[in-house]
Amino acid sequence: MLILQGVSYAHPNRDLLFSDIHLSVHKQEKIALIGNNGTGKSTLLKIISGNLPPTAGSVKTDTRPYYVPQHLGQFNDDTVAAALRLGDKLKALNEVLRGNVTEANLTLLDDDWTIEERCREAFVHWQLDGLDLMQKMSSLSGGQKTKVFLSGIAIHRPQIVLLDEPSNHLDITGRDLLYDYIRSTHHTLMAVSHDRTLLNLLDRVYALSRQGITVYGGNYDFYTAQKEIEDDALSQELKGREKELRKAKETERKALERQQKLDARGKKKQEKAGLPTISMNTFRNNAEKSTSRMKDVHTEKVAGISRALDQLRAALPDTDKMKIDLDHAALHQGKVLLTARDINFGYGEQQLWQQGLSFHIRSGERIALKGQNGSGKTTLIKIMLGSLQPGTGVLERAAAGAVYIDQDYSLIDNALSVYGQAQQHNPGSLQEHEIKMRLNRFLFTRADWDKPCRSLSGGERMRLMLCTLTIANQAPDMIVLDEPTNNLDIRNMEILTSAINEYQGTLIVVSHDAYFLEQIKIEREITLDPAG
Repeated sequence: MLILQGVSYAHPNRDLLFSDIHLSVHKQEKIALIGNNGTGKSTLLKIISGNLPPTAGSVKTDTRPYYVPQHLGQFNDDTVAAALRLGDKLKALNEVLRGNVTEANLTLLDDDWTIEERCREAFVHWQLDGLDLMQKMSSLSGGQKTKVFLSGIAIHRPQIVLLDEPSNHLDITGRDLLYDYIRSTHHTLMAVSHDRTLLNLLDRVYALSRQGITVYGGNYDFYTAQKEIEDDALSQELKGREKELRKAKETERKALERQQKLDARGKKKQEKAGLPTISMNTFRNNAEKSTSRMKDVHTEKVAGISRALDQLRAALPDTDKMKIDLDHAALHQGKVLLTARDINFGYGEQQLWQQGLSFHIRSGERIALKGQNGSGKTTLIKIMLGSLQPGTGVLERAAAGAVYIDQDYSLIDNALSVYGQAQQHNPGSLQEHEIKMRLNRFLFTRADWDKPCRSLSGGERMRLMLCTLTIANQAPDMIVLDEPTNNLDIRNMEILTSAINEYQGTLIVVSHDAYFLEQIKIEREITLDPAG
């Protein structure tokens, strides 16, 4: 059982992240924790795991949860054993086996005589055969580091498991192992993820926002269906309010025109009656006051409807606010952009691929590069883009503009401000206010324009990247995406998906996310088979 009572968290600068969170997770429940970037999902997992104290409130659990973190760079100086918090227990076991049977060593060992065997079995299961517990974490790839922590589940045998973006660096085989674990486990489970396949394996969705947590009693598909109903209702209410605003403004206009006509007729009658000047002034002042009161009433009504309308518009999904407007005129569907004939690449005498690669890539195609970690997908991208030359074979390229977008969106210059990055892509035809209008369209408000790019989150970098493409205006012939969703939450994945689906040029994508590949309408695959 996991219970949160009134949990709040504020950053050291006192900015409140979330407040008064109440939730309970029952034994063997499997929960998806979702929310936009910046709502505090990872922070909440750290609080539940005991790695971060809440600013207020309490967390009650039957046992200490086991936590698989998203960011693993902080363990680079540790051995695998230290990262898994096994160092003291393994040391105690070795001391006891050497005959140093002290009470301190037996206490540390806690009768866990099979710890080394469980480590070996867990490492084999997660494709880490032969991994040395004394090996440095810095020697491992991102996917291997994640598998080390996933191995820790079988090693520590917890009752509660917390997963923070566990599929980010896993290849397809690793993801399948993770999905099998989630399907079969009897652990109480809470996962933060943008992986739709993973989210659909969980029983409930807890949506975290600044307003608190909303519980949806089904998997992610159920949640999206419910959200679609809510968004449709929001759109209908928005249309109704817009109609009400138009009607209120028209009523105000007609009422003022009618009052002005009445005042004019009244003035003529008074002039014909020959009333004294003082009486005429009194009548005029009364008419002006009456008109002013009526105008105030209508102005307040219009302002109230406008405020309600602004609130409704702010609640609209971000994908509805953005429009990717590129000039696709120069793109020629079906034109051959790349032709590869038996190409390969060597590191020393060792060839990268089992057989040379031969393929054509035509304008307008949508292609996924597939292969396990280490199969040479990034190397092939560099060859396609011309930054590497194949060691053998021939690659012919047509003159074409290409944009390479990696998972860190490193085309963004960290030394520039948000506005400076946008201005850098301005062909000279846009005025300052037009660039800022486009930034606004991509959710960069006045408060963001001077923000340094180095401080942007993955989702913000992605949105700025898309914004610069619209500022440059001319669509590139080819866009290459290398694991573009690893650092994105679900909202920003939807924004990226929407933008890609408007693009008419050639798309080459490296991604292990099957749902994302389906959504962007991949047509065919190039699968890499590494040598050896």
